[in-house]
Amino acid sequence: MSEKLSFEPPRGMRDFYPEDMVWRNKVFGAMRESAARYGFEPYDSCVVESYELLARKAGEEVGEQIYHFFDKSERHIALRAEMTPTLARMVAQRQKELAFPLKWTTIAQCFRYERMTKGRKREHYQWNCDIIGEKSILAEVEVLGCACDALKRMGLKAEDFKVHVSSRKFLGELLEASGIGSAKHAQVFLALDKRGKMPDPEIAAMLKDGGLSDDEVKATFAIMDTKDCSQSPELAELFRLAELAGFADCLQFDIGVIRGLSYYTGIVFECFDTKGEFRAIFGGGRYDNLLTTIGGEPTSAVGLGFGDVVVTELLKARLGGNAAKEKAGVAVGFMFDAEADAAVKLAARLRAEGEQVDMALKPQKPKKFFSHADQSGAAKAVFLGPDDVAKGVARLKDLATREEREIAL
Repeated sequence: MSEKLSFEPPRGMRDFYPEDMVWRNKVFGAMRESAARYGFEPYDSCVVESYELLARKAGEEVGEQIYHFFDKSERHIALRAEMTPTLARMVAQRQKELAFPLKWTTIAQCFRYERMTKGRKREHYQWNCDIIGEKSILAEVEVLGCACDALKRMGLKAEDFKVHVSSRKFLGELLEASGIGSAKHAQVFLALDKRGKMPDPEIAAMLKDGGLSDDEVKATFAIMDTKDCSQSPELAELFRLAELAGFADCLQFDIGVIRGLSYYTGIVFECFDTKGEFRAIFGGGRYDNLLTTIGGEPTSAVGLGFGDVVVTELLKARLGGNAAKEKAGVAVGFMFDAEADAAVKLAARLRAEGEQVDMALKPQKPKKFFSHADQSGAAKAVFLGPDDVAKGVARLKDLATREEREIAL
């Protein structure tokens, strides 16, 4: 006898029922609208990539975290874990033809096999906004401004989140000034990126394993207490421009933001809810060397990755579980089969006029129809009975105010 089939999706994956799609549409809609307002052009790509491309990205346990396999022609391929390597490949492919700077955006479904925790699945959608081919700090300003704008469009206020901003270049300068040479910086960045996830004694052990002396370990922890970024021209300029752009209240300096991936070269950032209840909402930074790692020409770039899982959980917590379901459109129903034709004609007319219409598929009693109309999310409703059709006039009801007005059939 065959084993009973589970109705659950594979572990770490998600189904999106209509009530889930309401939230996804709210999040994606804000992302797309903000990207368009900030002049980002949409792009997309295949969900399957060559394993070699993804494996070239340093600093991650690629073999353990990426879904990879051999196809029927023995090609080693993988499901994308994020969009940045694909973006680099696409730009490198047409680097001689493209007009820089590029401002590109996408919402990509990504897959990563890893231990699941709060806010982390094995499948998620990630919004990417990248500016490629521009060295100016204005690139960081545009990317960060766009992300903050999206969060506000979703319904959050500046006091609900903060973007923690730092600079790997600035941190490197502080390390150099403390006598810690550049040869040790990669190990320092890797260890410090674990801070908050591991206790400090374990971080210290990692630093020592990386070749740091006891004094250098002590100096590294002292640097992590830095509160002033005025010595960094690029950070000072970023905060000045953010003030002019109107979103400086969303930013704060945090030397502890490292971003463990080795391709980041300058300003880096991570966004968190101010209550500290969730994982990072988004993260990113400047990555001026990524294209060269896959054989492209050196090109400056700034980008962010913004997942849908954490922000949806945050929105539900701050706005309420039903906040995404906005009342819209018209429900059209009828009492007997004899009114069905009139209902079809009315629904067609309302749709032609631009209305969103949910039409009943069979006769119903008024109480059942209006109950369904309320649950369906309609803003208005029309119910046709024999008298309405005979008179050629129906009543359009506002389901929130219960006010009615007559409309001709």
